[in-house]
Amino acid sequence: MEKNNPAKKGHPISSEIIENAILFIRGQKVLLDDNLAELYCVETKRLLESMKRNIERFPEDFVFQLTKEEWNSLRSQFATSKKGRGGRRYMPFVFTEQGVAMLSSILRSKRAVSVNIEIMRAFVHLRRILSIHKDLEAKLTRLEKRHDAQFKVVFDVIHKLIMPPDPKHPPIGFKLEDIDDQAG
Repeated sequence: MEKNNPAKKGHPISSEIIENAILFIRGQKVLLDDNLAELYCVETKRLLESMKRNIERFPEDFVFQLTKEEWNSLRSQFATSKKGRGGRRYMPFVFTEQGVAMLSSILRSKRAVSVNIEIMRAFVHLRRILSIHKDLEAKLTRLEKRHDAQFKVVFDVIHKLIMPPDPKHPPIGFKLEDIDDQAG
């Protein structure tokens, strides 16, 4: 999240800001606890207290704590150090889309409701983008399979041109020593 984030001032939040905060960890799209706290305009400590008071609502596929390796990998990706990110006493928690939806049932402020709506929109938008990407990838794979047979002849010719010459045949042309022998 940005240092001068409009969320700190209680302004409406855009899906774009949220999309930029969404990370891909363990094969899932997630949001860091401190980014969510910033969006909700609460302290990270308070967000996690609310989650822990309702822990039965947050199974591992809704929220999980990062390993030290995951956290170090993420920290190395941040261009600038964010206050609080470098000196944590515990590894951060991350919330999946379902975890964020569950947060909406325990955080009841107007701000939490509007932020959750924007977060859900951001997740839906990212899902659409990934779906389009997968469709394009599948089409490309089908094209490659279909055209491989048509271009087999071309590839065979290219392979023959790339192959080194057969050593059984003598090279064409004159050798300098042959010319010297004839002259002398």
